[in-house]
Amino acid sequence: MELSTQQFNRMVKDHTPMLMRISVGMVGDKHEAEDLVQEAFSSAWRSRDLFEAERGSEKAWLARILKRRVVDQWRKPKPPITLTTGDPLAVLSFDDDPFQNEFSTEINDALSQLPDSMRTTFLLVAVDEFTHQEAADHLGISVGTALSRVSRARKRMHQHLGVDFCRPIV
Repeated sequence: MELSTQQFNRMVKDHTPMLMRISVGMVGDKHEAEDLVQEAFSSAWRSRDLFEAERGSEKAWLARILKRRVVDQWRKPKPPITLTTGDPLAVLSFDDDPFQNEFSTEINDALSQLPDSMRTTFLLVAVDEFTHQEAADHLGISVGTALSRVSRARKRMHQHLGVDFCRPIV
C-alpha cells in the first residue's frame, strides 16, 4: 500500500525531531544533519510504495533510510575547505541560543566514553524512544543484545554523572 501525501506529511511532522537527534548524533553537525534528514525524507517519498505499515514501524523505516543517507555521506570525498576573505574580526551573534536543545557538556562527555555500539543503542532507546525491539531491528542485533547494551550504558552514565537514565533524557 502506497503512502498518501497526507500520511507522509504526518510522518514528517511526527518523526523529524527523532531523525534530527539521530543524524546530529551520527554526523556531529546540525546543518549537515538537517541536510541528511531532508535527503532521507526525499528518499522515503520516492520509495513510499515500498513502505508496509503492517511489517514495521514508521520510526524504524525512516531511521534505516536516514542511516543509509549518512553512510552515503561518509563515503563521499570531502571537498577542500576554502576560507573566504572577509572581516577577520567579525563575531557571530545569535538571537536565540543555537544549542538550547543540545545535550550538556557533561552528558556529551559521558556519551563519548561509551563504545559506539552501546552509545547508538542507548540513544535510540533513551532519547529517540525506540522500543528495545525497534532498536534491535534497526541495528540488526538481537533484542537481548539491545537490552544488555542499554542497561550497561545506563549504568556507565549513572557512574559518570550520578543521574538515573531510566527515562528519556531530553
